[in-house]
Amino acid sequence: MKKFVKAALLAGAAWSAMAGMAAAQDAPSQEPEATVDEIIVTARRRDEALKDVPVAVSALSEERLEQTGATDITALQQQTPNATVQVARGSNSTLIAFIRGVGQQDPLWGFEPGVGLYIDDVYVARPQGAVLDVFDVQRIEVLRGPQGTLYGRNTVGGAIKYVTQRLSPEKELMLKGSFGSFNQVDFLAMGGGALTDTLRIGGAFAKYTRDGFGTNVNTGAEHYNKDVEAFRVSAEWSPNDDVLVRFAYDVMNDDSNPRHGHRELAGALPDGAVLGSVFDTNAGVGDTNSVETQGWSMTVQGRVNDNWTLKAIAARRDGRTDTVIDFDNTPRPTLDIPAYYEDEQTTLEFQALWDYDRIQGVMGLFYLDGHAEGAFDTILGNAGIVIGTGGYVDTTSISAFVDVNFDLTDRLHLSLGGRYTLDDKTGDVFRANYLGATRSPLLGGTPRAPLLLRTDYTNSKSFDQFTPKVALSYDISDDVTGYVSFSQGFKSGGFDMRGDAIFTPNTVNGYDPETVDSYEAGLKGRVGPLSFASAIFYNEYQDQQVTTQVPAVGGIASFVDNVGSSTFYGAEFEGSLSLTENLTANFAVGYLNSDFEEFLRYNLALGVYEDISDQVVLQNAPEWTGYLGLTWNSELAGGDLTIIPQVSWRDDYSQFEFPNPILDQEGFALVDLSATWTYDRYVVGVYGKNLTDEQYRVGGYNFPGALFDNSVIGYYGPPRTVTASVTVKF
Repeated sequence: MKKFVKAALLAGAAWSAMAGMAAAQDAPSQEPEATVDEIIVTARRRDEALKDVPVAVSALSEERLEQTGATDITALQQQTPNATVQVARGSNSTLIAFIRGVGQQDPLWGFEPGVGLYIDDVYVARPQGAVLDVFDVQRIEVLRGPQGTLYGRNTVGGAIKYVTQRLSPEKELMLKGSFGSFNQVDFLAMGGGALTDTLRIGGAFAKYTRDGFGTNVNTGAEHYNKDVEAFRVSAEWSPNDDVLVRFAYDVMNDDSNPRHGHRELAGALPDGAVLGSVFDTNAGVGDTNSVETQGWSMTVQGRVNDNWTLKAIAARRDGRTDTVIDFDNTPRPTLDIPAYYEDEQTTLEFQALWDYDRIQGVMGLFYLDGHAEGAFDTILGNAGIVIGTGGYVDTTSISAFVDVNFDLTDRLHLSLGGRYTLDDKTGDVFRANYLGATRSPLLGGTPRAPLLLRTDYTNSKSFDQFTPKVALSYDISDDVTGYVSFSQGFKSGGFDMRGDAIFTPNTVNGYDPETVDSYEAGLKGRVGPLSFASAIFYNEYQDQQVTTQVPAVGGIASFVDNVGSSTFYGAEFEGSLSLTENLTANFAVGYLNSDFEEFLRYNLALGVYEDISDQVVLQNAPEWTGYLGLTWNSELAGGDLTIIPQVSWRDDYSQFEFPNPILDQEGFALVDLSATWTYDRYVVGVYGKNLTDEQYRVGGYNFPGALFDNSVIGYYGPPRTVTASVTVKF
């Protein structure tokens, strides 16, 4: 059945493309609702038609997100080729993102993502609270491939840009209520307008609640529930046509219960049994979890003359997470992990944009000052101890960048860019064994001296890198553009916040940056009723940072190694096709092939590094991803009815670099169906998600063995849900 669904999905997408080419001759007047020359993106820090950007970009508009029932940015995974955008294991609002097999799934302080997240032009450095709910959004852009020139460090896989709505000069108010499966009750209010001829204000409030998909059978608490509040206020002041000042402030509170996962292997005692529902747990560490994030930003933009525009962006963000994860999923403290994370960041960016007859570009300076800290306990009941780990990392980053586009002829364009980045990091790591399987003094446990000091150091390192980009594009026709490009990205080095100096003495020296060199060719544009974007790419991944934790004698050993190198290549094809006046097909297909050339792993027993590249794979890198959706529009009872059936496919993929048949996910398809009816000021929607009730893992932990009572646990994506919503606009 799965092979049939996969074949049908990929064949459907390919058929859409071929049908569009054929129909181009017969129906030249038909055009998709949104073509690549009509979609405006800011992938190169300036407004451009998607067709003209020599970057692989997927852009989902507010309308598309609403029509398909997208509730948060994890919906990007279904409609974007070669992308993994999921809720992190053990969390409700922490983000993990991989693009073309490059990313980072470890949310511990000090570890940085490989896919950059931006709210407007503000970089969000930490993944906690980054599963952004979709409201007050104009569009979301997904930039695939290294973005080291314009977006800098930690965009080795790509970047996700959440672009919020500009404020309207008219007074507006929108109220939306949603009700659905598992007692889902959501409320959203948005409004704003002009106070004077030059000043506009706006605000939005959202409340999301839902019962759990499962239950903690030990405590009776909800498991996989949702309890989130979010608030955003903004103001825009424009004294004349040349000056715009924009201010925004947002707050998010997530009090959803922690996700303890589902035990995949039975333990030694009856309370370690594998539960029937994958959403149930038998955890005993507690059900209290809290995530708070907030931030403000101010953008000042002024047009100096017809050719030059200056922009300054200042922002600050901070967050706090208090959580617990029960790795053993039993009432006993076999492997319990209480923790807290705290972070703050200040960023400044200055841009100068210019646009002459045949030369356009942007140059700028960027500064980041960040602090991230935390502590967690590894409570080992079978050993009668707790391993307390805590510390911080301070980061100062400065960079200068430039990106220039030259119109060599009316059809031939050359883009050159480069960025120099300097990072200064200070890491402090403390790790010690304490007697007693209860919380350590680091997390408010009984004060007591360490039984064994494992790590205690403070170290500082600097990392610098120049990341170039060059692209050559040619307008084959007024509607079709082809391009070739080379780009480089890098992710900064750092220190392993779990590092155990007894098991791995070199941990005190930290780890080095990683780089990705990407070679890409693309073709995008419009042919008759077909609007499309395609790309082929070849990447060389050097000094790759891999984070793993493995069972060891008397504890758990952590590694953050520059394991070596890998190469991967692939292709992507996405777009939309107008089949009839009322029917449009949207499709996306991604292919990814990856291999490790070198993977160095420290052998705890021998005390040496070994190349085990023949035993590992790239994690979160399915070979095939696909999407096919049909959008049908019609009039009904004086209003506009839109119905969208859609199916997405993800091929087999591994949760970690080391394949594990218990945790790794086989290929699966998700089938959704949505219907929205718009009448004047009213919008009524019904959204069915995962209608076949597919069970699929999105994460896991692997701690087998007697000491951990076979603590192998999995985390699962949402089951079948149905939601109805009513929106009223005033």
